[in-house]
Amino acid sequence: MGLEETPTIRLIALDMDGTLLNDSHDISQGNREAIAEAQELGVPVMIATGRTRATCGKYAQSLGLNTFLVTANGGEIYDHKGELFSANHLAKEAVDHIYELTAEHGVHVWGASSTNLYRGELPEERHSQQWLKFGFDTEDDQIRERIRTELQGKGITEITNSSPTNIEVNPIGINKAMAIKLVCEELGISMDQVMAVGDSLNDIAMIEQAGLGIAMGNAQDIVKRKADWITATNINDGVAAAIRRWVVLPHEMSEDSE
Repeated sequence: MGLEETPTIRLIALDMDGTLLNDSHDISQGNREAIAEAQELGVPVMIATGRTRATCGKYAQSLGLNTFLVTANGGEIYDHKGELFSANHLAKEAVDHIYELTAEHGVHVWGASSTNLYRGELPEERHSQQWLKFGFDTEDDQIRERIRTELQGKGITEITNSSPTNIEVNPIGINKAMAIKLVCEELGISMDQVMAVGDSLNDIAMIEQAGLGIAMGNAQDIVKRKADWITATNINDGVAAAIRRWVVLPHEMSEDSE
């Protein structure tokens, strides 16, 4: 992909792990300052993460973000008041298949429902709650590919990852891009006016469909190939570099030309 001209950015969507957060799971001072600059220019910054609200909300609060929050890869969207705006749950058939794969392969599994987060072991009563997302994590490439193949064969779930060793499973058609489109409709803007930044497979849809898709320097190779631009790594303030290059700098240049 390539950029023919500098797009006008009216919304910034940031992935968290491997993107906004450094390897210590902190937001650097450089990233904080750049996000504050963007917001001062009237460009809202939102988080679009695979995490649940329980594990990402404090980061959004610490940044003073006052817009929508996309969690569980689009499984849930919260509005600027922190109220649930949209929710998408896995069908019973998909939940059954996840449980079957867990029993068959014995790898580390996690599951996020609308009320709980389970790590390492899922509850016996599989249909006792509404599931947003499941995940598998294994260093064994063969087992991981076998699980991915079996999921793809069913064709009833959205399959991505948030690191090279895991697989993330959402309801079919649910991803960060879908969620951001809903946010754009509410804000009265288009996807062409979105800058999306990420590093993993669960970021590809938003990177491809945003007006400006940016891959982190530490992103998986396939993500870099889909992006319009590659920024610095997550340990070198890559988010700040992208915001300054594509939001702050164009604003300063337009002011100078007035």
